[in-house]
Amino acid sequence: MLLRNREGYTMIELALIKTLLNREFYDQHKGIRCPDKIFTKDIRKIKQTLDAAMKNYEGDLNPADLEALFYAQNQTMTTATKTAYGDLFRKLNNEDTIKKDIADNVLGKLFQQYVGEKVANLGFDFVNGSEESLEPLRRLLEDFKDDFTPNIKIDWEDITIDTLLKANDLATQWKFNIPSLRRKVEGVSGGHLLLVGARPNTGKTSFHASLIAGSEGWAHQGAKCVVLCNEEAYERVGARYLSAATNMTMEEVKGNVALARKRYEPVRQNIRIKDSTNKDLQWVESLVKQEKPDILILDMGDKFATKNSDKSDVYLKDAAIYARNIAKQYNCCVVWMSQLSAVAEGKVYVDQSMMEGSKTGKAAEADLMLLISKNPIVEGADEEDTQRHLNIAKNKLKGGWHGVVHCELDGGRSLYTA
Repeated sequence: MLLRNREGYTMIELALIKTLLNREFYDQHKGIRCPDKIFTKDIRKIKQTLDAAMKNYEGDLNPADLEALFYAQNQTMTTATKTAYGDLFRKLNNEDTIKKDIADNVLGKLFQQYVGEKVANLGFDFVNGSEESLEPLRRLLEDFKDDFTPNIKIDWEDITIDTLLKANDLATQWKFNIPSLRRKVEGVSGGHLLLVGARPNTGKTSFHASLIAGSEGWAHQGAKCVVLCNEEAYERVGARYLSAATNMTMEEVKGNVALARKRYEPVRQNIRIKDSTNKDLQWVESLVKQEKPDILILDMGDKFATKNSDKSDVYLKDAAIYARNIAKQYNCCVVWMSQLSAVAEGKVYVDQSMMEGSKTGKAAEADLMLLISKNPIVEGADEEDTQRHLNIAKNKLKGGWHGVVHCELDGGRSLYTA
């Protein structure tokens, strides 16, 4: 029977035939990239007529031209066959052409399927003994070696002066509120990956609480901030943010809840905290896509990584690449909190080689790497040393400054100050 039940597929083929009536499009796809055999038997004969017409005539064709030439070349058809093809040509005439980039893609996939079937058949013949060698397969692959890659449409990037000036505007989107740090590194913007590392009990959580909720912090600047915590309980993280936002210890909050609420509520509107224990970066991306934050805190970043390798440096690098892509795709600044290894214990000056689990993998993806250290413990000291040292170990941002700035940590209020 001439016509098949696969009506939808027939319509796609007819739409491709109609698109190929355009001379420019046909010339881009004629020959080996669009062989007759990628079409089913019924449409193949129409394609053969189209090939002959394009060879003998100039310019575009229309469906009426193609139909007249088809019947002229196939005069011995039975009445039933003519009726069936007449139905095909009526559908061809009514069918819309396909957008050229879509037609490119469809033809490319049909061509690859056609070659794949030929490869499979030759392999089957060799396995079953009807072919004595793989030489026919080699020749086939040699014939098509330049045609496996489908046509693609490239939208080249805009590198005009105005675009580049705008993209590299020196104005920082979200400024640091620690004066000693801000004088050297102004701040961060959407698309940046900020890697923060420190030893345990150095003040990592207080650091991002201070940057966001402290006076003139990112939340005060209008940034929508999302904090994902998978190490400390969210209530403890929230308490740090409450203290930073109010400039009050928790005891002081208890003693004057009204004042604390007055200071806290305007800041809280721009802060979201979520316990993210056992979540991965795919979940993180879904959340970012939905919530569209300006600042995303991953505390701890390493615990969001999927362990797809026995080597921590490998899977942490993969995770850092993923985090950086999230930052770029959703135009947010991702702040990845991480541990420093025991090598950094008691050292004021620390560097990326002291990152736990990944000395180079994570660092390679960071736009800014900030490592927090404190003074060595002095035996017999009456009070804990509150001085903190912010080591800028990597800086691809404005100015590219590297070095160490010093500040104080008010642990009770979770604030880093000059």
